[in-house]
Amino acid sequence: MKQWILGVFMLALGLNSSNLRAESVFVAVASNFLLPMEQLAQQFQQETGHKVKLSFGSSGKLFAQIYNGAPFHVFFSADQAKPIALEKKGLVVDGSRFTYALGGLALWSNKVDYIDSEGQVLEKGNFKKLALANPKLAPYGVASTEVLQNLGLTAATRSKLVKGENISQTYQFIASGNADLGFVALSQIDSKASKGSVWIVPHELFNPIRQDAVLLTKGQNNGAAFAFMTFMKGPKAKAIIEASGYQVP
Repeated sequence: MKQWILGVFMLALGLNSSNLRAESVFVAVASNFLLPMEQLAQQFQQETGHKVKLSFGSSGKLFAQIYNGAPFHVFFSADQAKPIALEKKGLVVDGSRFTYALGGLALWSNKVDYIDSEGQVLEKGNFKKLALANPKLAPYGVASTEVLQNLGLTAATRSKLVKGENISQTYQFIASGNADLGFVALSQIDSKASKGSVWIVPHELFNPIRQDAVLLTKGQNNGAAFAFMTFMKGPKAKAIIEASGYQVP
């Protein structure tokens, strides 16, 4: 906690100084947050002069890369579990973890009128392929399996599942027609889909998708990393996050 407070204090002293040296921050980001993070990075760069270098992937793969020494300064996961695990391994600056977004889930097809407003298409089972993110790698995949379990459809859909490495690949499976329908992040529908049909999955069918961010120890001496984490808690960042289909805690 002392490290984080000291960093924020130093940032406050130097943020408005013309002598503040521009630096680069390396950011690992869960795939579901791709579009809003690109907007956020652009806004941050315009305001501070710092450079943001983004790497997207499933939270599981990014976690493994960080654990094995990847040179990321901050990590924006699609869950809480992986940032907490990194804390326990001593790879996170004390007191830096916070929830930056609450994710929603949607069942989507690129076919118009294919999905009804209650999601009964799942129970009818008149489809060949149902896409979801790999639950071993992606928190949105875990949420998707929870929905199927709570609807009593785990066994009925098992042979029809197509698993994407991350939520972006899952979206592409559906958009390309390789899957008839599938579970995607609600933010992807808000920002990408210009056609098709969708069922917004009720939150009671899956555990809350609390997405946490952490300042990694490799970024503890990086001014741009501290500045970016502070920016992500501010009103401009929150407005972009909410406009992208997420809730802000």
